Amino acid sequence: MKINNFRPMNVNPYNKQMDKVGKLQAQGAGQKDKIEISKEALEMQITNQYDVERQQKVDELKNKIESGEYKVNPRELASKMYSYWDDLKN
Repeated sequence: MKINNFRPMNVNPYNKQMDKVGKLQAQGAGQKDKIEISKEALEMQITNQYDVERQQKVDELKNKIESGEYKVNPRELASKMYSYWDDLKN
């Protein structure tokens, strides 16, 4: 009686898997981490027109305060403070 092997006896499927993992690790060994920033994040980093306008207003107010031209309306200030504290209660 003769018995034929269907496949060689020294083949281990786990060894094939380990070879694949080893090759992938060898390919990735020279790679470095990289960061990708989305388009939205890049747009947020760019200085827009509103920032320029705000800075101009701040500079204008600083100049008025330093020169003594800026006058505070006490009624308006009190009403703003009252509405702020009133909103915090709710």
